[in-house]
Amino acid sequence: MALHVIVGKGPVGMTTAEELVSRGHEVRVLSRSGGHSTGVIEHRQVDAADPDALTGAARGAAALYNAVNPAYHRWATDWPPIASALLATAERTGAVLVTMSNLYGYGRPSGPMTPETPLAATDVKGRVRIRMWTKALAAHEAGRVRVTEARAADFVGPQVPGDHSHLVRQLPALRKGGRAYVVGDPDALRSWAFMPDVAATLATLGTDERALGRAWHVPSNPPRSQRQAIGDLAVALGVPPVPVSSIPWPVLRAVGVVVPMMREVVAIRHQFDQAFVIDASATTETFGLTATPWDEVLAATAQSGVMAG
Repeated sequence: MALHVIVGKGPVGMTTAEELVSRGHEVRVLSRSGGHSTGVIEHRQVDAADPDALTGAARGAAALYNAVNPAYHRWATDWPPIASALLATAERTGAVLVTMSNLYGYGRPSGPMTPETPLAATDVKGRVRIRMWTKALAAHEAGRVRVTEARAADFVGPQVPGDHSHLVRQLPALRKGGRAYVVGDPDALRSWAFMPDVAATLATLGTDERALGRAWHVPSNPPRSQRQAIGDLAVALGVPPVPVSSIPWPVLRAVGVVVPMMREVVAIRHQFDQAFVIDASATTETFGLTATPWDEVLAATAQSGVMAG
């Protein structure tokens, strides 16, 4: 048994905590608001941007997991101090730094994304992610820290609230029989990451030396467009399919004038107007991790009580 420290208690952090506990590890979760400790998961109130506080709370940890989730429109201001604090903590404690990341850094890919796909993003959020990873990797290559990173497609699963998933947020419309409105081309193929698969990948990266010094993709099922995925979810719910419409970009831009998050969505419209597909074959070949079958993903999501969005 080893101590694993997770920074962030959102869906990624808590699902990963449960996965690590199931593997027999001691788990400590750090967050700004703290939480109620149980017999298997300890919670502490710590500011993720405070390297001294983080270091004190992570002493003795085998691995340190970055599962922080700053407000979507505040990445450029909130991420740099948090990423620096986590990197400093990993260096001071010797813990492996495992970062939960996404596909933003790839920008507009010309085909399925692998961890070797160039990090060519030009938008603000993509550049933030690129800087975080290149700084961490440079520290790793200099021998100061040990780092690895997981990158996942759009989240789905009963652990994910509607405002964090383009698929989960369609549950209310499906249950009421209303029209489903999506961002971007409803027929563009997309990959979807089941939250327990995300957690299994993070837990594996934090406990296997082969993970160090590079990024890995979370295994995902064959891609499904938003229209297809919503139809699949309707079948899993046992309800009739609903019509699916794309929200016009001019409407989203207008909303973005007063809603910062929507403004940020418009800035990455390339992720929704073309295929945005992940290749995680390296993760499967190296660690034996595979995606939970799509039917099981849908069944779990359909049975969820999550109705946010």
